[in-house]
Amino acid sequence: MLLAAELPWQSLSRLDLRAAVDIFIIAVIIYYVLVLLRGTRAVQMMVAVLLLVLFFYAARWARLEMVEWLLTTLLPYFAIALIVLFQPEIRRALARAGRNPLWRRFYAPDLNESHDDVLLAVRYFSQSKIGALIVFEREVGLKTYIESGVPLDAALSYDLLLSIFRPGSPLHDGAAILLDNRIAAAACFLPLSLNPMITTQLGTRHRAAIGVTEESDAVAVVVSEETGEIALAAAGAIELHLTPNQLAERLAELFAGYRPRVGISARPETVKE
Repeated sequence: MLLAAELPWQSLSRLDLRAAVDIFIIAVIIYYVLVLLRGTRAVQMMVAVLLLVLFFYAARWARLEMVEWLLTTLLPYFAIALIVLFQPEIRRALARAGRNPLWRRFYAPDLNESHDDVLLAVRYFSQSKIGALIVFEREVGLKTYIESGVPLDAALSYDLLLSIFRPGSPLHDGAAILLDNRIAAAACFLPLSLNPMITTQLGTRHRAAIGVTEESDAVAVVVSEETGEIALAAAGAIELHLTPNQLAERLAELFAGYRPRVGISARPETVKE
């Protein structure tokens, strides 16, 4: 009875539709922030910030006037420091919000030119027998794998792809992950597929391509360094021995609305494994 008497029933009685919407919006924002920070290094910084806030209220409760004054004076600078510390997460959140399907009804990035650059680069890699692994992020985020590589956040281009996978380049090993028409990161580590049905003739790049498509809805393009063969992985399966034209057709099927605007000629010869 005492517990029931202490509950703020009068406050709950004043809860109207506007207050419910207000609470819902705050809950969604908190949830979105937690999802954004989960699995990142920003979690440790967030814990430190929460400890600092608890220390501030503890100093106020204990009436430690000097400590309270010092923290109050430094509070505006803490706000600036938070913006600097969480700058990558803030940028990622804004980018993810821009990729929301709701906004894509009004604005959709032009993927034709970027995919054409990928096709041209893949044709060059195949002809020159340069190993490459290119991953397209779709609805499921690849934040964990992006953070394992070297962040670029650069506009996708044919020349940049050639620079990344050029033999001897520090970014040659690993995967390049694409977000819409930008290269988010290169030299990324991907999970290797443990499917026992995969042939032992497939190398690490092919297993990594299958692995990332098993964990997400991503699409991965692989070029074999030994043979120059092109492969496409999606939904945990891989299609081998593709020509550039066939790759363009598969991408057109996987990415609705994409149509190649460049002529992708087939490779002059096919090297058998």
